Amino acid sequence: MIMKTIKNTAIFFFLLVVNFAFACDACKLQQPKVTRDFTHGVGPRGDFDWIIVAVIAVITILTFIYSLKFLVKPGEKDRNHIKNSILN
Repeated sequence: MIMKTIKNTAIFFFLLVVNFAFACDACKLQQPKVTRDFTHGVGPRGDFDWIIVAVIAVITILTFIYSLKFLVKPGEKDRNHIKNSILN
């Protein structure tokens, strides 16, 4: 019963995200070629806007890499560390 509820909830959220994840036809016309299918509204207009997008992309990628790194191998060996109260 619980697995069916979880499965139905996951399907609902997936369909909801897919519906809003891609740009509508009106927004596609306002977007540059690079971001045409991904976002709603107007896209980056000038060079400074693209610099902001690039910096945010780099920050996002670095955050993702470091979160995976510290999730897989946190490096904390102290027996009294707070993670041990959760993991044990």
